[in-house]
Amino acid sequence: MIFSTRFVALVCTLGLSLCAQVCFALDKVKFQLDWLPGGDKAPVYVGVARGFFAEEGLEVSIAQGRGSTDAISKIATGTADVGLSDLVALLVAKAGQQVPVKAIYSQFNKAPYAFFVLENSGINTVADVAGKKIATSAFTSANVFLPLLLEVNGVAEDKIQLIKADPGALNPMLIMGRTDVVISWITDSVRNRMQAEQANKKLRIIPWHDAGLEFYSTAVIASEKFLAERPDVARRFVKAYAKAVAYTWANPQESAEAVHKMVPEVEVKHAADTITSIRSLVINEISARDGIGNFEPQRVATTWQWTAKGQHIDPASFNPETALTRAFIPESAQ
Repeated sequence: MIFSTRFVALVCTLGLSLCAQVCFALDKVKFQLDWLPGGDKAPVYVGVARGFFAEEGLEVSIAQGRGSTDAISKIATGTADVGLSDLVALLVAKAGQQVPVKAIYSQFNKAPYAFFVLENSGINTVADVAGKKIATSAFTSANVFLPLLLEVNGVAEDKIQLIKADPGALNPMLIMGRTDVVISWITDSVRNRMQAEQANKKLRIIPWHDAGLEFYSTAVIASEKFLAERPDVARRFVKAYAKAVAYTWANPQESAEAVHKMVPEVEVKHAADTITSIRSLVINEISARDGIGNFEPQRVATTWQWTAKGQHIDPASFNPETALTRAFIPESAQ
């Protein structure tokens, strides 16, 4: 009798344990970065570290990337479920090859492209780069929009000297006086300024979004297969990610610590300063009007108009609305 009672108790305990494992199993989601970890990628790390994904029953793994094209390719082929990409890169990919990927949440509603110059250079606006030497990397998407930026600001292309160099050499070239202007991203401002200060120099940053180029940039993207087969998982992911975005820019220091905890080579101060420096790409008059994460139709259309012009594509040949869905954006953001 004692044996039987203990046996029944053991069976019940094992049964409850197995039930708990089944009931509380987390849905796995593979997240693909569009570049290396850093403060500008903080939300996904915050979502993991602060338990926002776990609260939604999700287990999120994160892989670093090598650019938007790389991220789009990996998500399209099923290597990852969801990730980050420049919306412009996705529009071009969809227009050319109809890749099975869609944008589901807007992170940067302004493009991060900028001119970096020395503070004492006398260059204060885009118009001032006429007659100057401009250095850029060979593969940055900013190069596509440079001619448009110059046109909008009344600068003829033949009035600048464009030099292409390795991305890591750009800021040192500026500091050493080998170029007058560098094309970089606002997300690089903390690192670039630190390098300049070490040489007793100060930088001025001239954002392109303040000089006529207004369009969406970094977005969360997902494979169409993932969205079709696991819509509830996608919805819960975006809900948690939106919570992480809000937490990140409300708590830069804690968010930087979350990134460092998961990626030790990312320095806390650098990450925190980066989060603070790019706040205006996420929280601004656009987000106040349309909500964080949302895709406003007219701004989507404008983003495609700029993209099509820069890529010499007939704007009428593609409907940019087919590259995104608003079905997974939390109602509070719409």
